Amino acid sequence: MRILVTGGAGFIGSNLVEYHLDRGDEVLAIDDLSTGSIENVELFRGNDRYRFEQTDLVAWNGLRDAVAWSDRVYNLAAVVGMFRVLDHPVEVNRVNILGCERILREASRSPNRPQVVIASSSSVYGPSAQGELREDSNLIVSPSNPLILYALSKLTNELYARTYAKKHHVPVVSARLFNTAGRRQRGMYGFVIPRFIRQALADEPITVFGDGSQTRSFCDVRDTIAILDALAGTPAAYGQVVNVGNDAEITILKLAELVRARARSSSEIRYVPFAEAYGQDFDQIPQRRPVLDRLRGLIDYRHRWTLQDTVDDLIVHGVPEIRPEPRHASKERE
Repeated sequence: MRILVTGGAGFIGSNLVEYHLDRGDEVLAIDDLSTGSIENVELFRGNDRYRFEQTDLVAWNGLRDAVAWSDRVYNLAAVVGMFRVLDHPVEVNRVNILGCERILREASRSPNRPQVVIASSSSVYGPSAQGELREDSNLIVSPSNPLILYALSKLTNELYARTYAKKHHVPVVSARLFNTAGRRQRGMYGFVIPRFIRQALADEPITVFGDGSQTRSFCDVRDTIAILDALAGTPAAYGQVVNVGNDAEITILKLAELVRARARSSSEIRYVPFAEAYGQDFDQIPQRRPVLDRLRGLIDYRHRWTLQDTVDDLIVHGVPEIRPEPRHASKERE
C-alpha cells in the first residue's frame, strides 16, 4: 500500500510511519516540525520506501498529487497538547479545521479514492461528569472553557468526515483518540506520562495537577496504531465516529505512584493547582473512559499492552529531551 501520514514526524504519526514501513508499505510523511521532531523519523532515512516533506499542510501545493498517489491517508496534523492549545488558539482553527477539510476535499476528487482516517479527540466530550463516554453521548462544551476551540475543531473534523462520506462516498472514519501514550511522546506540551517519567528518573518532584482524583484511560500507541489500521480497512466503519483507546481506568495520583514505583524513584508527589499549572483555572473532566462497544463491533482486536508495559517501555527507552519551541512561519502539528 501507499500511505500518506500528515503530522508524520509527531508522536503517533512517526509510530504509524514505522508500522507501515515494517509491513513493506511505501510511506510519504509530511510535517512542518513545529511540534513534530525530525529525530522521530531519522531512523527511516535511507529507506527507499520512505519520503519526508517538511511543509505546511494548509498551504502545501503538493497535497493533491500526494492524496491521488495514496491508497490510505492518516490525518494527524493538528495543534495538540494542553499547553500548546492554550497558547495558540488561532492556530488550532487554522491547522485542525482547514487542514482536515483539504485532505477530505482532495480525497473526494482523487480517482484512487484512498481510505482516510481522521484523528479526532476525546476532548469533544467536554467537561461532562458522565461516567461512560459513548459516541452518541451528549457533547457538552462550555463556551468559557479555554479548550473549546480545540474541542470544536475536532468535532468539526468529524462532521466534515461524515458529510464527505455521505455526499462524496469518501471511505473515511473518525477516530476519537483517548490518551494515547508511548515511545516518542514528549512531555513539553502537557502530556502527563512522559512528564511524570522524566521527573521520576531525575528524582524531582512528580507534579500532580489538582488533587489527582481525576481518572484517565491510557492506550499504548502500539495498540492505537494497530486499531487505526484495522478501522481504515473496515468498510462498515466508513462515515462513523469510533472511540479508540483502552477502557482500563486509573487516577492521576495512582499513575504518579505507578511511575515512581516502576522507576524506583525517590521523588515526592507534589500537588499543583490547575490555575498555577496552566496559568488559568477551568473545569477539569473528572473521568475520561471510553466505551468501546462500537469499536469491538467493527473489528476483532484485543489490546496487547498494559499501562505498566507502556511505563516500563518509556523508562527503558527514555523520554525525548524537552527542547525549546521552534519558531516557524508555517505550523503543522501532529
